[in-house]
Amino acid sequence: MKVSVELTLSPLQDQYEPEIIRFIKALRASGLTVLENPMSTQVFGEYREVMQLLQDEMERSLQAVGQAVFFIKLVKTDRSDYEPHF
Repeated sequence: MKVSVELTLSPLQDQYEPEIIRFIKALRASGLTVLENPMSTQVFGEYREVMQLLQDEMERSLQAVGQAVFFIKLVKTDRSDYEPHF
């Protein structure tokens, strides 16, 4: 089953950039389709592969920072080729 996941990592500390950068680089290195914008990162692929990656990398991030919030949206389809029709 294909999925699309949009997520935002918000560490609750002053020095937050290094962990966000590490997290995004880990997603990029996975071989999955990863798209970014200034507000969030999207990951597209097979459900189990995407969710295993997110589970592992989210755990690393939570261990690396004192406190953090992940905002996540999950859609059951691959929307990586979406283009506005208007």
